[in-house]
Amino acid sequence: MQMKDYCNKMIKIVTIIGARPQIIKAAALSRAIKENFSNEINEVIVHTGQHYDENMSQVFFDELGIPTPNYNLGVGSGSHGIQTSKMIEGIEDILIKEKPDYLVVYGDTNSTLAGAIAASKIHIPIVHIEAGLRSFNKAMPEEINRICCDHCSTMLFSPTLTGYNNLIKEGFNPENKKPFTIDNPGIYHCGDVMYDNSLYFGSKVKSQKTKDKRQYILCTIHRNNNTDEAERLSSIVRALLRLSEEKEIVIPLHPRTKKLLDVNLSSDIYNELINNEKIHIIPPASFLEMISLEKNADLVITDSGGVQKEAFFFKKPCIIIRSETEWKEIVECGAAVITDANEEKIIDAYYHFIKKENQEYPEYFGDGKAAIFICNELINNK
Repeated sequence: MQMKDYCNKMIKIVTIIGARPQIIKAAALSRAIKENFSNEINEVIVHTGQHYDENMSQVFFDELGIPTPNYNLGVGSGSHGIQTSKMIEGIEDILIKEKPDYLVVYGDTNSTLAGAIAASKIHIPIVHIEAGLRSFNKAMPEEINRICCDHCSTMLFSPTLTGYNNLIKEGFNPENKKPFTIDNPGIYHCGDVMYDNSLYFGSKVKSQKTKDKRQYILCTIHRNNNTDEAERLSSIVRALLRLSEEKEIVIPLHPRTKKLLDVNLSSDIYNELINNEKIHIIPPASFLEMISLEKNADLVITDSGGVQKEAFFFKKPCIIIRSETEWKEIVECGAAVITDANEEKIIDAYYHFIKKENQEYPEYFGDGKAAIFICNELINNK
């Protein structure tokens, strides 16, 4: 993509991050600004503190080269209402002070929703990166956040054609012309900033030694319905215990899951899990560590939307332990199977992939330059 010369004044964006996946996504945009748009875009970063601890946040800033946030609201955990209301209040104060040209939000967390509400009420244009994704399950808080944010946004950047088409089905007009506004929004199919990151950082971990070169299954479990509901968690763990007879399993253990293992598992299953020599429970992995684990795994089992995609990026089959996914393309092409938290379906999916040959991984997620495309469009719209 050719860089353009712009005579416009520098624009200011306020970027909202609040959870680990958003820190990673923001790295792509921050890197594009630093390397290609430092004279056109001034980025102010706000960390809401929605999910924050040293292992799960600071290490990501350090290793991904993200600028230290200009603000940290430190809202911490709490009910959806309490957490979101604190963030709205804090973000609104910052927006009034900074007077940005755009507010940039990522994905579908409470931080995303709070940013969208705060900005829309004081007429600051919202840029939603990862727009249009739908699981079609409104019992998921993330689904509500996605829909509300999209319909408050001025510029909507979808990583997939499916997401772009979802927006059109919901009434967004792909023929709208610039300048875009909240009443005349612009929608784009631009590729995925996470693919940008996977290509960029994936090349950097090639020379790093992987701790465990043996064949293994990589598993992550963190969604609250899988960790908080004893029957679901037990079913997943029983499947892992059975699969450990076939392959070793590596589990970077999320703090939420760690707290609930001995609470929601029977003592027999819990003891079998922690004493199983072929199941390796390790601390939460940094982004680069996670990429290395994904690249060297044979198969991935996850309830994480981000890990589903990363498995696809690195051409690894994926078992999705949810009842649906917003990344429908990877299921439709056969690279992933949805099993929910069903023990037998997880086992069947494993053997399905073991027997399967010549799986294709189509280029659904762009060319690795989504962040550059987004920056160009932000500048062009002013």
